[in-house]
Amino acid sequence: MTENKNEKFAQGRCFYKFFWIFLFGCVFGAYYEELLNLFMHYHFHHEWVWQLRRGVIWGPLSPVYGFGAILMIGILGRKERKDWQILLYGSLLGGSFEYLISFLQETFLGTVSWDYSNEILNINGRTTIPFAIVWGLLALVLLKIFYPTISNIVESLPKKFGLILTKILIFLVVIDFTISWGALIRQTLRHNGYQPISFVGRFFDKYFDDDKLKESYTNMKVIEVHK
Repeated sequence: MTENKNEKFAQGRCFYKFFWIFLFGCVFGAYYEELLNLFMHYHFHHEWVWQLRRGVIWGPLSPVYGFGAILMIGILGRKERKDWQILLYGSLLGGSFEYLISFLQETFLGTVSWDYSNEILNINGRTTIPFAIVWGLLALVLLKIFYPTISNIVESLPKKFGLILTKILIFLVVIDFTISWGALIRQTLRHNGYQPISFVGRFFDKYFDDDKLKESYTNMKVIEVHK
């Protein structure tokens, strides 16, 4: 069968389109956090310091923002909404999502990557009202500007090329996430005194020890070790 030249790749709200939105959110979030940290560090310490703010071992990816983007598009993008509605609902979704991720990370990994306990209007140190509003603003910009642009770019890809490229990227992302989160789980087990019982555990202990993980997760802190 010959390819229909008029058929678009990843048309509408499909899996491949959502993957590209997820990937955009991951990359955007990583550089957003790093730039924000750069200027805040200069403001308080009067020196420029670039520090990684990522959620995986390889590549500029912050999954929190990637999944956040999917959440916004998946829920708020289902129908037309007024700007104030996107801002309000985006704030509620973003703040709740940030709280949930912080809770899950602390509960299952015994670590935290952010702590807003000293910030105004914080909620159990996991999120704050001002940061929730930032989520709402990001949702507004995403739905009104970035999503239509990304959607058009993705759909403009030749179907066969777009399919191959997307599958390759999905494979690389899955490998990155599997290694990264596997290393974090093994770190938690290691801190809790569990010795490796297979080559997988020994692999993580050898190549992704605490020092190695600290290079990738610069802002992650261990808060509790269960004996």
